[in-house]
Amino acid sequence: MNFEMQKANLLAENINDFINFVEKNLDNNIFNLDRNKLYQIKLIVEDYKFHILAAELLRINRFTWDEKYTHLLVDRFRKGLSIIDEFIERNYNDLFMVTGRIYTLKNLSSSFKEF
Repeated sequence: MNFEMQKANLLAENINDFINFVEKNLDNNIFNLDRNKLYQIKLIVEDYKFHILAAELLRINRFTWDEKYTHLLVDRFRKGLSIIDEFIERNYNDLFMVTGRIYTLKNLSSSFKEF
């Protein structure tokens, strides 16, 4: 398997994990985060269609490496991630538990060169 394919699949899995993390914390409030601000993150995730981007990344990189389409999807993901990152920076005291997931997603997405 191509190394770039593995990176794309890893990014897609982490996007799905981030979506699940936000939804679980909204339902159960495990880390006692501000529910309104967490709901804002969920709305941004839905607005930028992270679940579709993750599914597409997994689909196109399952058997072959499609560089052009992968970079297009990663660039779209970065746009939404930058908005979430800025929102978390402004509300750090209420959303500090989310910063680890965001850090991981930023590093994985930055491993793809700008296209």
